[in-house]
Amino acid sequence: MTIGRWFWSFAFTQLVEVPIYLRALSGPDRTPVLRWPQRVGLAFLASALTHPYVWFVFFAVFYSRAYEDLGYRWPALVDHRYTIYFFVAESFAVGVEALLLRGCGLQRAFLWALLANASSAGLGFISRHYLGFP
Repeated sequence: MTIGRWFWSFAFTQLVEVPIYLRALSGPDRTPVLRWPQRVGLAFLASALTHPYVWFVFFAVFYSRAYEDLGYRWPALVDHRYTIYFFVAESFAVGVEALLLRGCGLQRAFLWALLANASSAGLGFISRHYLGFP
């Protein structure tokens, strides 16, 4: 995992998720009313908090010697390592981002976080497949 790949993935994630969060924070679901700079900062902060954990911490756990040792007991874990990693890491991201947004007064924060993360992950897979980026 290189820092360069992480940076471009982070930029791609922000490009997809920030507009979704800005829409959420500008609509009727938000209380109290936030000014534009606050909305932009909060929209950026949401995935900025979770993205490094998804890329570095969860990746290190699922591609570690300890995980491989666990795979000796349950070989199916190793066979589906990326799928498990993806769902655990994305669930973490959705949960943390939803808690942050809910704490800032956004109603239906979980649904907005799910939409933002599903969009960035889905578009990321499509972009990687067709363009080789990010």
